[in-house]
Amino acid sequence: MRPPEPTLLSPHDYPVDPWRLVERRFSSSLLPRSETLFACANGFVGLRGNPEEGRPAHDHGTFVNGFHETWAIHHAEEAYGLARTGQTMVDVPDPKIIKLYVDDEPLYLPDALLPEYERVLDFRRGVLERSLIWETPSGKRVQVRSQRLASLRHRHLVGMSYEVTVLDSDAPVVISSQLHNRQDAEPHDTRQEQFDPRTTRTFADRVLHTQVSREDGERILLGYRTGRSGMTLGCGIDHAVETDNTYQVHREVGEDLAKVIYTVQAKQGQPFRLEKFVSYHSSSTVPSHELVDRTDRVLTRAVSVGLDQLAADQAEDCAAFWDRADVEVDGDARTQQAVRWNLFQLLQATERAEGTSIPAKGLTGHGYEGHYFWDLDIYVMPFLAYSTPRVAKNVLRWRRSMLDMARRRAEELGHVGALYPWRTINGEEASAYYMAGTAQYHLNADIAYTLRRYVDVTGDHDILSESGAEILAETARLWLDLGFHGDDGQFHLHAVTGPDEYTAMVDDNTFTNLMAKRNLEYAAEVIEDLAERDPHRWAVLRDDLDLQPEEPQRWREAAQAMHVPYDEVRGIHPQDAHFLERKRWDLEHTPADRFPLLLHYHPLVIYRHQVLKQADVILALCLLSDEFDEDVKRRDFAYYEPLTTGDSSLSPPAQAMVAAEIGEQDTALAHFQQALFMDLADVAGNVDHGVHVACAGGVWMSLVYGFAGMRDNGLLRFDPRLPEGWDALRFRLRKQDRPLQVEVTHEALSVALFDEGAPLEVEVRGKVVTAEPGAPATVPLG
Repeated sequence: MRPPEPTLLSPHDYPVDPWRLVERRFSSSLLPRSETLFACANGFVGLRGNPEEGRPAHDHGTFVNGFHETWAIHHAEEAYGLARTGQTMVDVPDPKIIKLYVDDEPLYLPDALLPEYERVLDFRRGVLERSLIWETPSGKRVQVRSQRLASLRHRHLVGMSYEVTVLDSDAPVVISSQLHNRQDAEPHDTRQEQFDPRTTRTFADRVLHTQVSREDGERILLGYRTGRSGMTLGCGIDHAVETDNTYQVHREVGEDLAKVIYTVQAKQGQPFRLEKFVSYHSSSTVPSHELVDRTDRVLTRAVSVGLDQLAADQAEDCAAFWDRADVEVDGDARTQQAVRWNLFQLLQATERAEGTSIPAKGLTGHGYEGHYFWDLDIYVMPFLAYSTPRVAKNVLRWRRSMLDMARRRAEELGHVGALYPWRTINGEEASAYYMAGTAQYHLNADIAYTLRRYVDVTGDHDILSESGAEILAETARLWLDLGFHGDDGQFHLHAVTGPDEYTAMVDDNTFTNLMAKRNLEYAAEVIEDLAERDPHRWAVLRDDLDLQPEEPQRWREAAQAMHVPYDEVRGIHPQDAHFLERKRWDLEHTPADRFPLLLHYHPLVIYRHQVLKQADVILALCLLSDEFDEDVKRRDFAYYEPLTTGDSSLSPPAQAMVAAEIGEQDTALAHFQQALFMDLADVAGNVDHGVHVACAGGVWMSLVYGFAGMRDNGLLRFDPRLPEGWDALRFRLRKQDRPLQVEVTHEALSVALFDEGAPLEVEVRGKVVTAEPGAPATVPLG
């Protein structure tokens, strides 16, 4: 379905800037959006973009990746093997609040007279800054400047500053720096506000139980343990002051609210600058008192270093990110700004995600309860493999750490091998709705697909010996057990759900079958290669898995016989064996207020129709391009494009990529704009739940795979389709650990190497050329 043009933020209040998101007017009505857009995170800790003063706020969320509470899933009608344990990412104590009182009057932004106001999220420096002038009720002019960052270099550290200057007189000033356990004191529950299964929930019982409380000067340290999951948390705040003003300080520490209060005798023109340092440590095994000790050490180092040095380190680390991952769009300034905002969100969601995975909303909101999904593997991992392979490898190692639980889940469902959970935090399946959750077996193949892509892009074959071969063997076993050879001699997979959640429990989903085929083929290839390349590791794996000599051949046979649905009359791939037998949904005459369909129609109504939430066959066209010839791609796209609702943020990137490949440039650009502004323009209407991280990854894919036409089967291939309104597209990536830059104009494509290694061959529209250090390869496009 051709999407409408997104409604952008006002250029007066949110001006175009290639390296910053700028807000020049405070608006309470935009808080649900701006709290997400101006969030700060580093992959371990995240803070929504709330005003420092604490009020007003839509969602005060502060998050630590993987820190969650569990709860029993109660099914109205029980059945064997249903998911039993829900998991929800919970708020950690909120450190953002720094309240200001001048003449005992609070700074409350909605009521305040603010002749000057500007807030900036700086992508190059990795900081959130705000500057304002407040005219108090008594007529005094007060300048307030603040800064906030989630350190990329120091995983457990957040830094802030809050500077107050009374410009035209002396005045009594009070600043209250707080650490607030809102999870229990002010639980946030969007489910009570509206029906939406994508949101989060509260808990009837207390979640964070205090186990440690220490105070020393301006430092407060707290330790907690969750009530059911048993996770532990250490957190703390400390401060440093720069001022020539006289001031006093005291502490107040309660069960859910800790304060360090500064009473200042402010002199005219004399700033009072408060630096605030925050640290978090979490664990599922380490006692809270030990985590508090770690937090104490982090704060000691932070105070000794100071915020200015932390900010300098942050700018340096951001510069390194842009050096390896920037994408430049010449000729469209608003697009350039939005592209960099999306890339910055990928940095914030992934950079220090270590020992965990990457939540669907990053660490910017409560959406999807902080769960990890398959879209990470398909939409985010390509960006990481080509820009930050260290993080990509961490994610793959996390998948390996979940393998034993995936084996148990497979056994519970009567399977051999391993079955990864569709949504999870701790490795257990957390989806209570198995038809659109557990039935999405394609996740196994998605993991195998991204493992192969990582190895091909990086050349890191060691990961296969370390953990990859084991994952591949167990996922291949699952497919062989799930499927069967039919009377037609073909291998079938029944009762599965593909990426599209508006079609559930089907036979021979095309996407699933094709991805499973690749999974089986790659598993056989890797296991057989391992036996030759690393006999010792092969022997260990054989013994650990009781791997039989005939298994790889059986995997190959199943892959070769895999049934791929195809309708000879229409010349298209049905989404599943019976998809074309259903009635087409009349999207054209569906009222606009009935979208997304999942909030307005019973699942059975949706399942009876040809209608899509997520791109399904179209996604297969993207990921498995070599499985389809160009004519088939055109017919498949023409059939499924009008049936795809846009109810999922995962669809526009896939539609943009395929539309670009088949030459439908207007359609490609329209879908790209939907993906690009998914959050900035609140296209889906739920940006308050957090950033659509996978969609941000899809923006990168649309640019690189779509408009630059890049494909990688060992040899980088390009067939570019630059939009007419753009002058050039440039992006950086790493291939086999070699940094390079690709530039596309309407006249030529060039590839430049940034190291002194061997020449690199690339293919441009069928022509193989060689890039050498200092001598880019340039091919006219004509």
